[in-house]
Amino acid sequence: MLIMSFLHGYIFEEVYMKPPQGCAKTLPGQVCSFKRFLYGPKQASRQWNCELTLKLLQFCFLQSTHYPCLFIYCKDDVFLALLVYMDDVLLSGNSDEIIQTVKDYLHQLFTVKDIGQARYFLGIELARSDDGLYINQRKYFLDLLHDAGLSTSKPVATPLPRDCRFDDQSSPLLADPDKFRRLVGRLLYFGFTRPDVTFATQQLSQFVQAPTEQH
Repeated sequence: MLIMSFLHGYIFEEVYMKPPQGCAKTLPGQVCSFKRFLYGPKQASRQWNCELTLKLLQFCFLQSTHYPCLFIYCKDDVFLALLVYMDDVLLSGNSDEIIQTVKDYLHQLFTVKDIGQARYFLGIELARSDDGLYINQRKYFLDLLHDAGLSTSKPVATPLPRDCRFDDQSSPLLADPDKFRRLVGRLLYFGFTRPDVTFATQQLSQFVQAPTEQH
């Protein structure tokens, strides 16, 4: 994890702000000029990503064309994969020595908190065994059930009954459609590790504009 990451982004245009409370004496009409970003401006996350990307490319990482958050390092028989999400970084590879070199490199540039072997990343649990690496979203789904008020529901064999249809025009609209939309979005993400729910979720996603109680 990279600490206070947005503060590392440089500003290439003129941005001003009112002096914050407690600042030294200022004259009426005076403003502060940004040299680096603070948390809040729209450009902050973009500039931070550009700064981190530049540093990774300088280390000879290659950025994926289709997945810009993925960086690959290949040299001789060494292979590393580095995944970036905002200020979270997941690094894996076949060389502990080069992995440590990358960590030391990032430590020199930014404030980094190394949490060791990854066990949980973006709602996905990572479990290691002698057979390999297993991923699941058990905690993510339990939280989803709790937020949806379905923690005590009984399990069923399939996500949808056979020949299930959602064409009841008389069903009233939901009072809180945003809750339905959030639930569908979370189920779509859950489908990465449980593809058996993907079809049912896609059926429901057709009605996010005007969900009804039937849905």
